[in-house]
Amino acid sequence: MTMTDLLLLPGDGIGPEVTAEVVRVIKALAPDLKVEERPFGGISYDQHGAPLTDETLALAKASRAVLMGAVGGPKWAAVPRDKRPEAGLLALRAGMEVFANLRPALCFGPLADASSLKRDLVEGLDFMIVRELTGGIYFGEPRFIEDLPGGGRRAVDTQVYTTQEIERVARVAFELARGRRNKVHSAEKSNVMDSGLLWREVVTDLHAREFSDVQLEHILADNAAMQIVKNPKQFDVMVTDNLFGDILSDAAAQLTGSLGMLPSAALGAAGKPGLYEPIHGSAPDIAGQGVANPLAAILSFEMALRWSLGRAEAADRLQAAVIAALEGGARTRDLGGRLTTVQMGDAVLAALG
Repeated sequence: MTMTDLLLLPGDGIGPEVTAEVVRVIKALAPDLKVEERPFGGISYDQHGAPLTDETLALAKASRAVLMGAVGGPKWAAVPRDKRPEAGLLALRAGMEVFANLRPALCFGPLADASSLKRDLVEGLDFMIVRELTGGIYFGEPRFIEDLPGGGRRAVDTQVYTTQEIERVARVAFELARGRRNKVHSAEKSNVMDSGLLWREVVTDLHAREFSDVQLEHILADNAAMQIVKNPKQFDVMVTDNLFGDILSDAAAQLTGSLGMLPSAALGAAGKPGLYEPIHGSAPDIAGQGVANPLAAILSFEMALRWSLGRAEAADRLQAAVIAALEGGARTRDLGGRLTTVQMGDAVLAALG
C-alpha cells in the first residue's frame, strides 16, 4: 500500500461540512499533499455494516496522519453497541495505537469576550490537557448490563490502568512542559480510586527518575474542574486519564468561547501516524444547515502539519490566518456572529492570501 500523507474521515453530522473547509485549506496551503478520504462512523455502518472497516483501518495505519470530522447521532442509537459510530472511533484509536491525546485550551485574543468567564481570567490563556486515550474505563473489561433475579438491572464498567500505560502518557506531558512553561499538573482521584493511587505513584516515580527539572503538582480531578473555571491560567500542562480527560477538556473548551474552536491531536510512538480531530461532536441538531464553525477542524489540520507532516512553517501560516480572520471580525453563530461554515472558510483563505 502506497504512503498517503493525510487520510480524511469526515464522518457524520457536521463532520463532512467542517472537513470540506479543511480540503479547501489543503488545496490553497499544501496542494502537493497526497490525500485520501473514506467513510467512517455512522455513514460507514450504513454503507458497509461496520463503523470502521478493515480497509479503512489499514489505510489509516499506513498514512502519515489521519484527520477526522465527527461521528455519531441519534440515527444510530439503536444499533448494537459494537456497531455504533463511537465504537468505530474507539477501535480507530486502539488500532492506530495513539495513546496521548493533546487538547489545547487556547484563548485567541479577539475571542476573550466570547468566553463564559471574565476577560481577565482567560485573555492569554494557553494550557494543554494531555489525556490518556486507549486505557481506563472506556476500554476496561468486564463491561456489561445484566438483569437481576429480583428485578431491575445492573451495569458494570471497569477502570484499568497499568504502569506502562500511565508512564508513557506522563512522559509525553513532561516533555511537552519542557518546551512550554515547565509545569505539569497530574489529575486523578487517588483519594478514592486504586487506579488513581497507582496513577499518582507512577507519575511521581517517573518525575523523580527523568523529569526532576519540571515542576510537578498533583491535583484531584474534581478540584481540577473547579480550578479550570476559577483560575485557568495557573495551568501549563495537565495530564490525566481517559475519563477525566474527556470531561476536563470539554470544561476547558468553554473557556475559549466555543467547542467549535478547539482542535486535538492523538499521538502514539515516534514514527507512527497521528490522529487529529476537532473536540466538538457531530452536532446533529445543526447538521446540514451550513452554520457549523470549521475552525476546530482547520486548527486540527494545523496540528497535523506541525506534529505529523513536518510542515511547521505551513502550520504557522495557517494559525496566523485563523487569528487574522478572527481579528477581522469573522464569527460563526457559536461565536455570536452570522457567518456560515463556508464564509468562515472564505475568511481564513483570504487571510492566507
